[in-house]
Amino acid sequence: MSPVTAGVLQLLALIAALALAYRPLGDYMARVYSSEKHYRPEKWIYKAIGANPSAEMRWPAYLRAVLAFSAVSVLFLYLLQRLQGSLPGSLGFVSIDPDQAFNTAASFVANTNWQSYYGEQAMGHVVQTGGLAVQNFVSAAVGMAVAVALVRGFSRSRTGELGNFWADLVRGTVRILLPIAVIGAIVLVACGVIQNFAGIHEVGQFTGGTQQWNGGAVASQEVIKELGTNGGGYFNANSAHPFENPTPFSNLFEIFLILVIPFAMTRTFGKMVGSVKQGYAILATMGIIWLGFTALMMWTEFAHPGPAFDVAGGAMEGKETRFGIGGSSIFAVATTLTSTGAVNSFHSSYTGFGGGITMLGMQLGEIAPGGVGSGLYGMLIMAIIAVFIAGLMVGRTPEYLGKKIGTREIKLAACYILITPALVLCFTAAAMALPTPANSMTNSGAHSFSEILYAYTSGANNNGSAFAGLNADTQWFNSTIGIAMLLGRFLPMVFVLALAGSLAEQKPVPETAGTLRTDKPLYAGLLVGTILIIAGLTYFPALALGPLAEGLAA
Repeated sequence: MSPVTAGVLQLLALIAALALAYRPLGDYMARVYSSEKHYRPEKWIYKAIGANPSAEMRWPAYLRAVLAFSAVSVLFLYLLQRLQGSLPGSLGFVSIDPDQAFNTAASFVANTNWQSYYGEQAMGHVVQTGGLAVQNFVSAAVGMAVAVALVRGFSRSRTGELGNFWADLVRGTVRILLPIAVIGAIVLVACGVIQNFAGIHEVGQFTGGTQQWNGGAVASQEVIKELGTNGGGYFNANSAHPFENPTPFSNLFEIFLILVIPFAMTRTFGKMVGSVKQGYAILATMGIIWLGFTALMMWTEFAHPGPAFDVAGGAMEGKETRFGIGGSSIFAVATTLTSTGAVNSFHSSYTGFGGGITMLGMQLGEIAPGGVGSGLYGMLIMAIIAVFIAGLMVGRTPEYLGKKIGTREIKLAACYILITPALVLCFTAAAMALPTPANSMTNSGAHSFSEILYAYTSGANNNGSAFAGLNADTQWFNSTIGIAMLLGRFLPMVFVLALAGSLAEQKPVPETAGTLRTDKPLYAGLLVGTILIIAGLTYFPALALGPLAEGLAA
C-alpha cells in the first residue's frame, strides 16, 4: 500500500468515527446543559465552593465568575510550581523559576498549554497530576460554558439571563469530560501508553550507553490533553513520544479525541436553538475548511520535487516513521485548526507551505472546528459577521436566528475578531524590533521570522504548539507570551458574553420572505468565504514575509 493511499484511508476512517459520534454526543451535551437536575456529587461541589447552581446570571455576573475562577486557578498553579521543591512526589526536581511558573500557569489556565520547558525534566508527579491535569479539565469546561452562554443568548428572549456559570462548569467537567476521559484513558493504556507513578530510572540503549526516563500518569493526562483541546505534553516530544502515542491506532484515536467535541457541539447548538439545520450549516462550514486544509497539507507534504523527497516518499524530516506523512499531516491540521497544540511531528521541519498551513489554521481563529467551546463561539461570531455582510449587499437589517444584528452586536463582534490579530502582530513586531529576542532564534532568514510569528500566533490563539526552533525559555518570551495567552483567552470572552447578553434581551424577529436563510448551502459558502477573506486581509503581509517567502524560495 502506498503512503498516499494509507493517508487517505486514515482520513476516511477518522471521518466515519466522527460521523458515528456526532449525533449521540451532541444530543447528550444539549441535555446536560439544559437539565435542571443536579447529581449528588455535583451538589457536594456546589456546597464546597458556596455556589447556588439554580441562580441565573446576567452577562456581567457570568463574566465575573469566569474571571474569578480563572484568576484563582492561575494563582494556585503558580504557587504549586514555585513550591514544587518542597512537595512530595517532585522526583527531585527543583521549584520552577518565577517567569516560567507564570508562563506555565497562564498557559494551562488559558487552555493554551504552551510549554517552554522539558516536561520530563522539570515537573514532578504532583504538579503534573494535581496541577496541569486538573487545569486540562476545568479550562476546557470554561470554554464550553462560555459557548453555551452564547447559545442561550440566541435561544432566549426578553431576558438578560444566560444560565449559571458554576453549574455549566461543573456539569461540563463531571458529566462530559470525565466519563469520556476515563474510557479514553483505558483505550490508550491498551495501546501501550504508560500510566504509573514510577520514579526516574536508567534505560539501556543499543549503543551501549544509558538514558534516564521517568514514569507518570501519562494516559490519564494524554486523553484530556486531546479531548479538552489542551495540548501540553507530559514529555517534551509531546505526542511524538512513544510513551504518549505509541502506535498508528493510538495516533488516529488521539486525533479523534481532538475533533469529536468541537464538531459535536454544532449539534448541541442546533438542538438548543431549536433548529438542527442551523447546526448542520455550522458543521458544514467547519468541515469544508478542515477537509480543505487537510487535503492541502497532505498534498504539500507528499510532493517530492527533489531526490531526497523521492527516496523518502515525501517530506519525512521531523516526522515519526510509525505515523508517516499521512498520519502526521492529519494530526498537524487537526491540532492547529483546534486550540490543541499537541504535536506528533515538528512543524518547523515541514515544507515552507506546510508550515504556513499550520500557521494559517491558527490565524483563522481556530474555528474549524476549533477548541472545545471556543471553536463554536468563534464560528458563531463569524456567522454574525457573514450575516452583516449579506445585509449590506441587499440593503436589509441583518438577522441571525431571529435576532437583529444591530450596531451594538456588530461592534462587539468586530472587537472579538480584531483583538487576537492585534496581539499577534504587535508582539511579533516588538520581538523583531528589539535586539534581545533575536538571540533566541536558531535559524535565519524567512524561517526565523516564521518562528517568532508562529510563537505569538500560537499563544494569542490559545493553541500552544511551537515551531520548535525558538528558544522561548527566556524572560522576554515567558512574560510576553504569557500575557498574550491570558489576553487572547479572556478578552474575547468579554465580548462573547456581552454579545450573548445583548441577544438574550431582544425580542425575536419573525421570519419573512426577505430573511436570509442561514441553514442553506449558499450561506455556508458565504461563511467560508468571509472567514478566509478576513484572515487573508489580516495576516497575508506577515505570512508573505515568513512561510510564503520560504516556500517560494524552495
